Parts: sequence; C-alpha cells; structure tokens
Amino acid sequence: MRVIFLILIFPVVLFNCGSSRPVMEGVESPIQSIPNPNQGKPAKNLILMIGDGMGLTQITAGIYDNNNYLTFEKFPITGLMKTHSYDNLVTDSAAGGTAMACGVKTYNNGVGVDKDGIPVKSILEEAEEKEMMTGIVVTSALVNATPATFMAHQKLRAFTEPIAEEIANSGVDFLVGGGKKYFDRRNSDDRNLLKEMETKDYQVEDFINNQRIQDVKINPGKKFVYLTADDDPLSKITGRNYLPYASKMGAEFLKARSENGFFMMIEGSQIDLGGHATNFKYVMSELQDFDETIKEVLQFAEKDGETLVVVTADHETGGLTIKEGSKLKKIKSDFAYGRHTGTMVPVFAYGPGSENFSGIFDNTDLYRKMKAALALESRN
Repeated sequence: MRVIFLILIFPVVLFNCGSSRPVMEGVESPIQSIPNPNQGKPAKNLILMIGDGMGLTQITAGIYDNNNYLTFEKFPITGLMKTHSYDNLVTDSAAGGTAMACGVKTYNNGVGVDKDGIPVKSILEEAEEKEMMTGIVVTSALVNATPATFMAHQKLRAFTEPIAEEIANSGVDFLVGGGKKYFDRRNSDDRNLLKEMETKDYQVEDFINNQRIQDVKINPGKKFVYLTADDDPLSKITGRNYLPYASKMGAEFLKARSENGFFMMIEGSQIDLGGHATNFKYVMSELQDFDETIKEVLQFAEKDGETLVVVTADHETGGLTIKEGSKLKKIKSDFAYGRHTGTMVPVFAYGPGSENFSGIFDNTDLYRKMKAALALESRN
C-alpha cells in the first residue's frame, strides 16, 4: 500500500514544482474557424491580402499580444509558402511580389519581369482582359515594390516615376495608397499624371483635399483613386487609419460595378518597416491593423458567398523571436537583424477554391492557384 500511495501523489508533487499559475489562465478559448462555402466551385471574386514582412512569429506574437486571439484563426484552410527569388534564397518584395502576381521567378529588384528582364502579365492584368474589375489598397506608396508588381513592368524597383506612369495607364478601377509626388511633381518630366487620370474617367482625391477617405463621396460613374500621402503614408502608431475602411469600401465598390467579378490586392505594407526598424511595437500595431482589415474582408466574403480570400506574405522581415518569460500582452521579443529572412510564410484561405491552398508550395504556385480558382482560362 505504501508503494501505491507514493505513485499516486508523485504527479502532484511534480506539478506543484512548476509555476503557481498557468500562463494562459483566464483566457477564453479562441473562436472556431468559419464554415467554408462553395468548395469545389470557381470563385467570382478574389481578394489577395499580403502582410509585407509577416512571418509565423509575427502572427504568433500578435495573437498573444491580443489576449490569445486574432482573426487569422477563423480561416478554415492554412498552408505554407516558399519565398525564394530566382537568384537568392532571401527574396526582396519586388521578386516576391512578381512571383505571386505573375507566376515567375525573377531576380531581386525586378518588378513584373522574368529573370531576363522581359515583362510578364500579372493576374490583375489577366483579370482586366476578362472584363473583371480590379483594385489595389496599400499602406505604402503605390509605386512601392509589391503593388507595382501587379500593375507595372520595370527592370528595377527604383524606377518609381516610370512605375507611376504605368499605374496611371493601368486602368485599375480602385486605387488607394501613398506616393502622390511620383504622379504630380516628377523629376523626369513635367507631366501631372493625376490630371491625366482625370481625363481617363478617374475621380482623383487625396489627403490634402480630403483629410480622410471616410469623408469622400464617391462618384458612382467613375473609377477611383485616393492618394493617402505624398510619399509613404504614416504608420498606424502615428495616425494612419484608413486600411480597414478603404479595403471594405473597395470590395463593395468593385462588386457593385461588375457583373464579371473582381480581383483586389490589399497590402499591410508597414509590418515590413517595423521589422526593418527592429521595433516590436511598430510590428504589432501594423499587424493588428492588418488583422482588423482581414476581419472586414472576411465579413464581406461571408455575406457575398462568391469571394475567395487569400492571406499571405511576400517574406518575413527581422528574424523575430518570442523569448522565454513572455506572457500574454507582455511579450519579450528579439530580432535576429533588420533584414529579410528566407523562412517560409503562412497562407490562409477562405471561400470558393480555398481547399487548394493547403500544404507546402512555392510562391509562383500561389499565382497558378489563384488563376485556377477564378477559372480565368475559361472565362469569356
């Protein structure tokens, strides 16, 4: 009996040797993933959301920093994506964006071109050819690498004024982002691309005439562009507040104006900048803003029933780690260094065609999976 008694109390002794309170005590269980509609059917609309520089650790830290829950957890389908460029295991945003937008590997700094510098059509341009509507909403300048890969074709991402000219001629129906000076106060010529866009049936608004996009009254008969800053927009911490609203507004704008569906790319651009600055609070504020945007987009997609939502990243930035001793809302973090890393990034999907986004695949495969989900080849 003595032996049996010692065995029974031994686990209790071991348990009491640990922390007096579990680290997750008092935290509610996270919300379960939402039901996935219309699996096996083509999607009419596709919203691609890119968290620039957003790796698994950024999302993990964001969850714990937000009391153990973010909207990411609602997605029924998850996968992992390899991010290397043609010439480097560590990609930049230009090569990473080109792989996702155009389905080809290119060299770091190449925008919408293949490894030989030859222009390649993007999924946005292919959607336009099928008479779908298109949209871009970003928290960077519109000429920055990731949005540029969907609308422009340049051998170097540094060619910002030629990129702006291509954007002005792209025909994209809904544009929101920074970089006003690249359009109306150019060094290479005296053109005002915003005035030219007005002649091409655009309603052009900006942060000067309208401090908030929320205050703009949209002309239903025109395309829409809103410039949020002269160069890169403010960070979330310093006052930027448009990404969730503009993303929802864009989805509703595009849906209301197209019988043929739409393609939209939304980028939480400054998660990357926080990683480059090795600033944890910067990263978390941008990630939470992106998560709020995902919430708005998922609500739209749930209501619509014909929209595929895909969330991923072009690469991870900073080599972020969560250190021992971290607690909920009190994360102890560190960065390996303020550059990009070669780690795989997560993929989240919801809606028609989302079942094909699980597993491990290459960033060029993301393009092919999106194109297949939209059945672009078979559209009239």
